[in-house]
Amino acid sequence: MLPTVNQMLYYHIASSDEAEAAIEYRSRIADEEEEALHIEYPLHEQTGRTKRLFLGDELSVYFLSPDGVKHYFDSHVIGFKDEAIRLVKIVKPDPERMTKVQRRSFLRVPAELELAVKLSEHERFVCHTDDVGGGGISFVCEGKWALQSGGLLDCWLLVPYKNGSIEHVSFQAEIVRVNILDSGRKQCMIKFVSVSDSERGKIIRYCFEKQLEYRNR
Repeated sequence: MLPTVNQMLYYHIASSDEAEAAIEYRSRIADEEEEALHIEYPLHEQTGRTKRLFLGDELSVYFLSPDGVKHYFDSHVIGFKDEAIRLVKIVKPDPERMTKVQRRSFLRVPAELELAVKLSEHERFVCHTDDVGGGGISFVCEGKWALQSGGLLDCWLLVPYKNGSIEHVSFQAEIVRVNILDSGRKQCMIKFVSVSDSERGKIIRYCFEKQLEYRNR
């Protein structure tokens, strides 16, 4: 079962701010196309205020079927459409990956971890992350590297744990947004497109450790 036009979606927006990540928003589906849903701007469930979304924002979404069952899926913002009101385009859910059980949101945590990036056979560089999470990461690198939305990267992340052990996590990721910083360096947001459950689990374990560390401060 897929959500349809005029149906209401409820969702959380991935954030390194735990309070922000806990806020639930709602949007009506205004239109659809083959690969995307067009939704109205998010409304805060409690205050009714609108929330601005950005290209690449990750969403943990659910909708209600007529019999009251919640159907969950993950999505992200892929564009915008100007109609009578401005609409947000998000990736349509894959029916095979939807679930009736709520999954833990991929909360991102601030982290400066070493990351090796392969652009092509002859272009590789090492940089550091801004934040990491189970759905993707962001990193900052030199401005000379040709990074564009939609590009694919092969990456290796160095993940240290509190017990002193270190893991190397490999994955392929897609670039969802690139920002040019005042320094001329680039901040790049990427989402995982090919990563094993065990490799993703290593990152999620690190995020859990960091969350506990912040709470105990």
